[in-house]
Amino acid sequence: MFMGEYKHNLDTKGRIIMPSKFRELLDGQFVITRGLDRCLFAYTEEEWSRIEEKLKTLPLTKKDARKFTRLFFSGAAAVEIDKQGRINIPQNLREYAGLTKDCTVIGVSSRIEIWDSAAWEDFYTESEDNFEDIAEDLIDFDL
Repeated sequence: MFMGEYKHNLDTKGRIIMPSKFRELLDGQFVITRGLDRCLFAYTEEEWSRIEEKLKTLPLTKKDARKFTRLFFSGAAAVEIDKQGRINIPQNLREYAGLTKDCTVIGVSSRIEIWDSAAWEDFYTESEDNFEDIAEDLIDFDL
């Protein structure tokens, strides 16, 4: 499981260090793609295969299903972790997420999200104020 929040800088070549706790679970390579809320999603190869199987079941006749799968898969790239623990994020994905220098890498259970730090702070501040309401609207977790 991926969890935690880490601050890292994107270098001029588009590389970012993956947190060491995440590298252990990624086994040297993984898949990164466009995520929701203007961040990037990253998945282990095993988790990517599960998602791929689920998305294959979406009906081709539904316009939104076609749009989503096009955007999701066309942005996907297999990346490898180098000896310094870095990955190279493709230019199109950096542009999509607005990544320039300061980035936040977060663990969200079965995926990793990579955010521009300013965008993450905005999202976090907005969501933090409504955390209880969001939880109440979703489900009774009995925490």
